[in-house]
Amino acid sequence: MVLTVADSVLVAGRGPMACAVIRACSRLGVKSVAVYSEAERDARHVRLADEAVLLGPAPATESYLDADRLVEAARRSQVEAVLPVPPALAGNARLAATVVDAGLTWVGPDAEVLERLGGDGVEPASERGFLAWVTAEGLHHVTPVLRDRAGGTPRVSWTPAHGLGPLPAAARRLPELGWRGLVTVGIDPDGELAEVAAGFSLDMAVLERSHGVDAVELTLRSAGDRPFGPVPADGAPGRPAVAVQLRSTLPPGTAGRITGRLPDVAPQRGGDAVAVSGYDPGDRLDGWYDALLATVSAAGPDLAAAARAASAVLTGLPETGVPHDGTAVCGVLQRLAGSLVSDLS
Repeated sequence: MVLTVADSVLVAGRGPMACAVIRACSRLGVKSVAVYSEAERDARHVRLADEAVLLGPAPATESYLDADRLVEAARRSQVEAVLPVPPALAGNARLAATVVDAGLTWVGPDAEVLERLGGDGVEPASERGFLAWVTAEGLHHVTPVLRDRAGGTPRVSWTPAHGLGPLPAAARRLPELGWRGLVTVGIDPDGELAEVAAGFSLDMAVLERSHGVDAVELTLRSAGDRPFGPVPADGAPGRPAVAVQLRSTLPPGTAGRITGRLPDVAPQRGGDAVAVSGYDPGDRLDGWYDALLATVSAAGPDLAAAARAASAVLTGLPETGVPHDGTAVCGVLQRLAGSLVSDLS
């Protein structure tokens, strides 16, 4: 078991990102309690968790995003901590304060820090930025990232071959300003800090693959004033890495049924690719929520190799039962790999 701030956590989130966190908790020996709405009683993240608690009706504002319901679920399940997954929850200062007031550990930046620094609660919209783990000692595993965007959502993120230059001064001050845990930063065209987000952004798998670390372990070690265990030495360069999101292209609000197996590859020592599915065959894709089906991330000796490794996971997918953007995603990977990877056909 890895030494962390808690032996049991409420995983506040859903879909592939919550599945990834719950899977990591299992590896770390940390009890996970999932939350779900009435529309997702048998969702994959519920089945993966050690326990699960009903939050409320299908609308996210009455279930997954309701701070009072989340804290009440944590109380009922008697967990020690609340681990928010998406930036919409990890950057919610009111939720952070409510968790602490209830006598529980909040795994993320303090409410006061979120208020002061504007933890935006959204995925960064900038086309470039960086990822890091922040402790009182500084920024660790700093990973520059570029994003290909479709409809305002990053569908492919990768490490640029030549970096992005020096970090913005405001970003370098995050440790002294009290930020703790994971951070995703957006950088504007002038090289200044444009936005900052807590939690498991869609880009965070790039940091994991690049540096060979577990973001959940880092998060659980860094809650509180000082991290549990040794802080990694700075300066070790990361490997080139890429992360992609496979999304349903059903019209918003339209439900579907998953009929084929989606990418799901557990982290392995020496393995280059990791995939996390939010659904198993037979699962219902509900129209209430985000259309993210699965995430795939990979690293390699160069960006082309990482792109090929990610594409290999997506190539030859069986009929999934719902339309998705896999062909478009593989098109981006082809460009990153110099057109040396296959498409889905």
